[in-house]
Amino acid sequence: MATEKDQQNDAVAEGLSAATLLPKLIPSGAGREWLERRRATIRSWGSFVDQRRFSRPRNLGELCQRLVRNVEYYQSNYVFVFLGLILYCVATSPMLLVALAVFFGACYILYLRTLQSKFVLFGREVSRAHQYALAGGVSFPFFWLAGAGSAVFWVLGATLVVIGSHAAFHQMEAVDGEELQMEPV
Repeated sequence: MATEKDQQNDAVAEGLSAATLLPKLIPSGAGREWLERRRATIRSWGSFVDQRRFSRPRNLGELCQRLVRNVEYYQSNYVFVFLGLILYCVATSPMLLVALAVFFGACYILYLRTLQSKFVLFGREVSRAHQYALAGGVSFPFFWLAGAGSAVFWVLGATLVVIGSHAAFHQMEAVDGEELQMEPV
């Protein structure tokens, strides 16, 4: 208990830290660990968007080399670009916000219901996975009306264009002994 208070005091003294910025809705587990690893391996945004480092590749071999190296090097940055595009898509679509509110509201109602007692439907206990499926079924018409399918494909397409363009045109710094060698097939 005392160590938790010490950590909280340290976080307040530091201002906003990575631990306080993580959403509280993400449970401790694989998802939170993955997000923390992404955040820990993020590269400098200054070098990521430096306009002087963008140029046209000389040939197809250089294009492929840039794609592979940039995707590997800026992997965490690209994940946050993808998440940013998702947030932009959701924030600019009010009906999609309503559909998400209905889904999360249904999940919350089911959660509160299971705190009181087991959730029973037609004389059978309903598992947690089936409860989430029920919440999805209730909110499906709202997602359909909101055009969630087109939003998903817009996000995927925009991500492919933004990340593909960046990876293809961004020059990597020359690192000694780290040349990418193609193996003969």
